[in-house]
Amino acid sequence: MARVLPLLEPAHLDRDFDYVVPPELDELAQPGVRVRVRFSGRLIDGYLLERLERSDHTGKLVRLERVVSGERVLTPEILKLVTAVAARYAGTRADVLRLAIPPRHAKVETEGTEKPEKPKRTSKKNAAADPVMAMDGVVDLDAEQSSAAEQPGNETAASALAASGSPDNAAAQVDPHGVEPATESALGPAESGSATEGTSFGHSAVPGPVEAADAEVAGNTAAIGATAGPARDGGGFIEGAAVESAETEAAVDVDASAEDPAAQRDQVPTAGVVDSPSAATNAATTPEGEPGQQSVNADPAQSLAAEFPGWGRYVHGHSFLGALAAGRGPRAGWQALPGEDWARRLAELAAVTVRGGRGAVIMVPDQRDLDRVLAECVALLGESAVGLAAGLGPSARYRRWLSVLRGQAKVVVGTRSAVFSPVRDLGLIAMWDDGDDTFAEPRSPYPHAREVAMLRAHETGAAFVAAGFARTAEVQAIVESGWAHDLLADRSVLRQAMPRITAPGDTDAALERDPIAQAIRIPAVAFMEARKALKDGGAVLVQVPRRGYIPALSCAKCRIPARCRHCNGPLALPDSAPASRGALRSGREGVAEAQSPACRWCGITEAAFRCGACGSRALRAVVIGASRTAEELGRAFPGVPVRGSGGSTILNTVPAGAQVVVSTIGAEPPVPGGYAVAMLLDGWALLGRADLRAAEDALRRWMSAAALVRPGGRVIVMADAALPTVQALVRWDPVWHARFELEQRTEVRFPPAVRFAAIDGTSDSIAELLGEAKLPGNVEVLGPVPLPPGARKPFSSGDSPAEVERMILRADRSGAAALSRAIAAAQAVRSTHRSDAPLRVQIDPIDIG
Repeated sequence: MARVLPLLEPAHLDRDFDYVVPPELDELAQPGVRVRVRFSGRLIDGYLLERLERSDHTGKLVRLERVVSGERVLTPEILKLVTAVAARYAGTRADVLRLAIPPRHAKVETEGTEKPEKPKRTSKKNAAADPVMAMDGVVDLDAEQSSAAEQPGNETAASALAASGSPDNAAAQVDPHGVEPATESALGPAESGSATEGTSFGHSAVPGPVEAADAEVAGNTAAIGATAGPARDGGGFIEGAAVESAETEAAVDVDASAEDPAAQRDQVPTAGVVDSPSAATNAATTPEGEPGQQSVNADPAQSLAAEFPGWGRYVHGHSFLGALAAGRGPRAGWQALPGEDWARRLAELAAVTVRGGRGAVIMVPDQRDLDRVLAECVALLGESAVGLAAGLGPSARYRRWLSVLRGQAKVVVGTRSAVFSPVRDLGLIAMWDDGDDTFAEPRSPYPHAREVAMLRAHETGAAFVAAGFARTAEVQAIVESGWAHDLLADRSVLRQAMPRITAPGDTDAALERDPIAQAIRIPAVAFMEARKALKDGGAVLVQVPRRGYIPALSCAKCRIPARCRHCNGPLALPDSAPASRGALRSGREGVAEAQSPACRWCGITEAAFRCGACGSRALRAVVIGASRTAEELGRAFPGVPVRGSGGSTILNTVPAGAQVVVSTIGAEPPVPGGYAVAMLLDGWALLGRADLRAAEDALRRWMSAAALVRPGGRVIVMADAALPTVQALVRWDPVWHARFELEQRTEVRFPPAVRFAAIDGTSDSIAELLGEAKLPGNVEVLGPVPLPPGARKPFSSGDSPAEVERMILRADRSGAAALSRAIAAAQAVRSTHRSDAPLRVQIDPIDIG
């Protein structure tokens, strides 16, 4: 018998089915392999979860059609993670598995087994060495999982080989102390009287990060995982320990694991979650190394400090490395210093983790950052580091993914999908710039890589690092909850590394010198600093929020946005049209005659524009794009090279020397030695967006650009100096701003203080789902409201309707799991009705509006 999970789309079919294994497939049909099964008369792909001696089904069972490949691509750890992610985001395991495991490439699998056989036919010497080569080249998954199962603390691998019986029996073996592992009640104080979803550990009640699946989730995954992995307290792990629920705080139940000698051995003070602030200080400053890890030097901390001096600039930086080297799982929010070689620092974390015999996953927002981090990892670790990205192609990506699965690669550097990489003995999950919107998965069930990473770190006990120049409210929440800790530099060190940051008219004296400094786009002080820097041979960076020439136009008389007569899209002056460059009149700055504006949606040129409100034919520039800015600066600084970076022409780096670099946000290229001056233009365009994360995103964009300026350089931000976001930039205090944002959102009940569920669809489809949902009593129903600007409409099998609404369900963190279960159950019932109306469910969407 075999228990199989078919990859079916309907939500009500997200469950396991039993099949009869033919004798000819008995050897290949092992847990974790891809299979083909017949379901309702069709051949369906699926994954074999476990082998059974008998089935509880009393009817006739269908035969297993075939085993697609003998490669065990679905590991027990990944199955548990997939199940937890599906439960958190009210989705199906089939959807999450499509994100976690890349499509199979048969030729690549064959290459992995044929390569070591070539030397065996060339010489007797190689033939004699064949067993060794077979161990290096061809990985015997059976042998490897058996050996992994024999290691202490790796009950997951052992159970994957020996699992049998019903999931109920397996679930009963998960926790011998009667506590459900991987449940929300095991992660925090029953979510009562606190907005924290994880453990609070004596800190203020703020949202925590980790929620795991319910008892039924543990029952479904116990068959392939068999036993819960070691629960960790932020550094050393306590096997079988449970986090008890309480009204005001959560504490680690050490007594529950007192009977286990292995658990007693591993109960050590760490830099992670501890019971008291004094213990946290001692753990962070005096890490203990494991025997045999540092045989050369008796003090591992001194050895790490000498080898990686860059971490000495951060408080407890070397202690964090020591905890990684000792095999613990510390968790931290790391704010990098301005000008920091952050790619090198992340590679050093991975190198320390690999040195301790474990693997690491590093996630970055885009391909440019991936190439940079991967180059540093290869320099330190060689071929044991691989990069995973969608742009590799199916064969190259699957080849690298298989090398990770087989244990040949220990470090994975990739984008959001790398969080599911099957790294063996995972010891570190690090992500850079978690506030970037590319970490939000656009496919169902729309998980965020940060939340998945925290789920996996909690389940496996791996270290977790959320790094960046700025900090999001979600990371600040887990720091305040005690699940993670700060990894910051002292203010004296920060002052030496940061540039001088000012805003126009920030003092009375500055307003006296330039009364219109706050009213113009580039004030006089910015031009003066730029001229001085260019005269001294320095580079000047100009950050512009929008690309193009003039991306937005409005009526010069009534200021109503200019719209296309054909599709009602926004009109713009494209930089590709030569006539548009001369459209601006010289008499008034920013006013243009309607000569050749074009629609940004349909591309039709509006040769005879007339305002529908006042009838005027004159146009005014609402926003100046990067191309127009470069043109103006070229006239202001004649003889100085002006480079552009953005859109399809992003510069990875620029040579040193006097030059002006005009870049869109996120495309700023570094320059050797750093920029002398940076001008951050149009701050109102970033801060004025109607979005919950507008201020947070603006600070993150500004800090990323300001970090490229050399120490002592000048950064001029064109925004109101009285705004908290601008003040945080001037002081370079992202932690204060994240704390401010979290307090503001907690007061008005926005994520991460509460759980949001956004339901997008027609009024009928939303009403159908809510009618079937048995929502908890504390859930607030908000809406319906229109979709946020720029949000995609939900997928539909037919024509998408013109009107798509959004309904928001809001619940406290204590009822977050119940809300997800209720929505998932309602979707299962709705799928039985075969309704084809468009509907999309997103938990904590990144774009709320």
